[in-house]
Amino acid sequence: MKKINLLFIFFLFAVLYVNVFGKNATTLVKQNVPPGKQSLKSNARDPADSGVFLLHKLEHLIGKETYHNVKAQDKINCAITFKVADRGTPAMLNAALETTLLNEPVNLKFSGKISSGLSINDTIHMSNGLANIKLKDSTYTTKLTSFTFPVPANAPGTLQQELLRYWNSHHRPSVIKTLPYGSVQIRMRGTDTFIVNKQPVVCNCYTINGLVWGNEFLWADKQGDLIGLISNDNTGDKFEFIREPYESLLSQFIHKTAVYGTRLLTAQLGESRATPVIAITGGTLIDVNTGKAEPNSVIILEHGIIKSIGKVGILKVPAHSTIIDARGKTILPGLWDMHAHFGQAEWGPAYLAAGVTTIRDCTDEFDYINPAEKVISGGKGIGPRILKAGLIDGTGPNAFGIVQANTKEGAKAAVDRYQKNGYVQIKIYSSVKPAIVKAICEEAHRVGLTVTGHIPAGMTLKQGIDSGMDMVNHIYYVQPMMKLNKDYSINFDDSVTRAAIGFLAAHHTVVDPTIGSMELTFRPKQGDITGIEPAFYTFPEVLQRRFKDAGMDQATSDRYQPLYQDMLRLVKVLFDAGVPVVAGSDQGFPGYSLDRELELYVQAGLTQLQAIQSATIVPARVMGMDKETGSIEEGKQADMVIVDGNPLIHIRDIRKVVLTIKGNHIYHPTNLHILAGFSK
Repeated sequence: MKKINLLFIFFLFAVLYVNVFGKNATTLVKQNVPPGKQSLKSNARDPADSGVFLLHKLEHLIGKETYHNVKAQDKINCAITFKVADRGTPAMLNAALETTLLNEPVNLKFSGKISSGLSINDTIHMSNGLANIKLKDSTYTTKLTSFTFPVPANAPGTLQQELLRYWNSHHRPSVIKTLPYGSVQIRMRGTDTFIVNKQPVVCNCYTINGLVWGNEFLWADKQGDLIGLISNDNTGDKFEFIREPYESLLSQFIHKTAVYGTRLLTAQLGESRATPVIAITGGTLIDVNTGKAEPNSVIILEHGIIKSIGKVGILKVPAHSTIIDARGKTILPGLWDMHAHFGQAEWGPAYLAAGVTTIRDCTDEFDYINPAEKVISGGKGIGPRILKAGLIDGTGPNAFGIVQANTKEGAKAAVDRYQKNGYVQIKIYSSVKPAIVKAICEEAHRVGLTVTGHIPAGMTLKQGIDSGMDMVNHIYYVQPMMKLNKDYSINFDDSVTRAAIGFLAAHHTVVDPTIGSMELTFRPKQGDITGIEPAFYTFPEVLQRRFKDAGMDQATSDRYQPLYQDMLRLVKVLFDAGVPVVAGSDQGFPGYSLDRELELYVQAGLTQLQAIQSATIVPARVMGMDKETGSIEEGKQADMVIVDGNPLIHIRDIRKVVLTIKGNHIYHPTNLHILAGFSK
């Protein structure tokens, strides 16, 4: 095998693995002039304007987008430059859009990268009822339909601004076909008034669905100028565009997106009314503590709590119960995803449709996850129970998020802020200084929080644990502790490897391997992705395109396979040594990636029961919640999933969800998947 630079490999893991993936009021807006020093605009559009959007990932400023419009006879030429640097990895995109004065598109050219994992080089020319399209690998012509606009997935903010102008000027059609592919639905959701420099800023709020998975939220003024856009990038992380004078509104836009998004889906579902008493009868109940299967079971749930468990014909079913006939089905505790990123409302129904009733959120914006969790836990939003792990990073070119600590005082303040806002854990990220890790752990433990995370640059996992870390995210942080061969595979028989595994076991260090994300990273792009995800072609088109681009060319994938196979084997070795292993997806295929994680554990050598335990009772134990959840026992939360088949025999049966019950709510997966944009 050709030698591989080890630092490059782990940099690749750390950077690339992720999901390889109302009222009408006059608004005070003039680009690049601070509010309070503006003149009122007329309703007519100024064809020669310019603007700057500040670009953020998880609220962290990572770049800038500029645009400049020039009128040329009866056309408007808009030049766009988009530049970002995400954790040290730069991306740049140039685009040129030509429209008529009446917002009819004529030409679009765009080339470069909109993120580290998405390259584009496309040209679209529209005339005489035809669109001539040249992509980086193909050229073709297609007929234009009534409403068509050229705009790619994960589009720059300026193009979405022009798309919104087109929609408004064409009497707000229900659907707009987008080129080179796809379609979007735009809806006005109302108006919001903000205060900037003591001046009111009145914005119309819109959603756009179809450019990314789920709803984007946009705010624009009366003239159609985009003020704020809350979206997601091609890896699924939150991405925000804010017009430069309005940077102070960023947190408010994020907060409103969380509240509006979750409530919108709840209103669309319209079926999740609380059910006071539920009786599940005739199914086979799995005791995840012992692995024992109890056929012909009866489970009585009252007000979201498991009231009693018995047998058909013996345990009396209350007369006023809502009865669920589970004959021929298997009943399991609700699943846990211990490495989630709940960055948009659509994750809620996707998780519940897969039987996931509890997640540990491992890095989402303070201004998003707090209100989203509040809406869901208050019964006004659809989603799993959310346990929050607060991110702390250091500063520097690879920094992530906005909560950063470079001093002991800063570390203490960050931990205390999270603890006071209902977080149960701290997540350390890759740029924290080694000396600060200990300070974070000490303060977290003092206020009753545990610590998980990445292993910062300049540290080893052993040093992280010695500094107080209780858990670690990702198997690739465990691998460097082992004795490595020349091809960077693990020598499992070496004393160094055995000592490292013994150290982790002795310290009860919890590992969430996220091995499924590694599988996506190392997969050959040319391979059949349905072998990994059988439901792939039910996904929204934008998700299909994202994941088809995930992976490597065949030769590179082949070179990395020994590395991946050792990661897989390491899961079993850690488990056998007594190291607690908990299942986490790190996004991936919404909901389904947790299923894939369990399938991979069985492939690694765990039994079906052991794999299921890693997503039920084991995470409940390590989070100190096993007295209230994690198994189906009297007095515990009524979180469970009913599946067709028996995952104790065939682990893939865990995908066959018939019903999900969370507390006193019953959810049907087909309805949830439709809500999340899936075809079933």
